[in-house]
Amino acid sequence: MRLAQVLFSQGFGTRRECENLILAGEVRLQGQVCDDPDHDVDTRGLVFTVEGRDWPFHEKAYLMMHKPAGHECSQKPSAWPSVYTLLPSPLRLRDVQAVGRLDQDTTGLLILTDDGALIHRLTSPKKHVPKVYEVGTADPITDRQMAQLLAGVVLHDDPKPVAAAACERVAERHLRLTLTQGKYHQVKRMLAAAGNEVVTLHRSRFGALELPATLAPGQWCWLAGPQDILAPAGAS
Repeated sequence: MRLAQVLFSQGFGTRRECENLILAGEVRLQGQVCDDPDHDVDTRGLVFTVEGRDWPFHEKAYLMMHKPAGHECSQKPSAWPSVYTLLPSPLRLRDVQAVGRLDQDTTGLLILTDDGALIHRLTSPKKHVPKVYEVGTADPITDRQMAQLLAGVVLHDDPKPVAAAACERVAERHLRLTLTQGKYHQVKRMLAAAGNEVVTLHRSRFGALELPATLAPGQWCWLAGPQDILAPAGAS
C-alpha cells in the first residue's frame, strides 16, 4: 500500500493532508524519515511514526475505553463533553462509533469501532450478547426484587416483560446484573419497575471482554479484534 494511502486509511486527514505530512518529513518508517508519498509499504505488523507519535496500522479499529462520568456517547453532545474528545484525532476522523451507549453519569466499559459488521453483531437483539452492570441502589436489594428482575418486569413502552439473564447481590446495595438486551435506560427502568432506584451504574463486562483494573477512567486501549469481545459459542 502507498504510504499516503496508509495514513489516509488510518485517519490522518484528507489525501492531500496525508501527502503533505509525508513531504514535510513528519513520517518515519523503522525510525527513518520517509518523504515519498508513493513509497510501497507492507502493512503486516506495521508501526509507523507521525509527528513523533508511534502508530500501529489497523485495518479496522477496535478500542476499549473506560468511560468516565460526565461524558456523553455522542458525536454532538448536548450538555456534557463527548467521549470522542478522549480519543486522538486520527481515530475520530476514522469515525469510530460507540457500541451500546452509556449515559453521561454511567461509567465503565465502552467499545468503539469502525467495523460495521461487528457493531451489528454486538447490538442485534437476536445475538443476545451479555453485558454486566454493577448497580448501586438507593435501598437494600430484596429477594423479591431479585426474583422480579429474573422473572421479568414490564416497562411502560413494551408490553413484553424484560428479564435479566443473571442477578447477583454482591452487597446490601450492590447488584450485579447481566442483560442481553439493549433498551433505552434499561437498568434504571428495570430497577424502578422492581421498586428500587439506581444510584450508581458501571458496566464491567461486554461479551467476553472485562474492563481491566489497570485501565483508568478516561483511558483507552487497542483490542486485537472481534475475538477479544465476542463471547465463545454458547456462552450467552
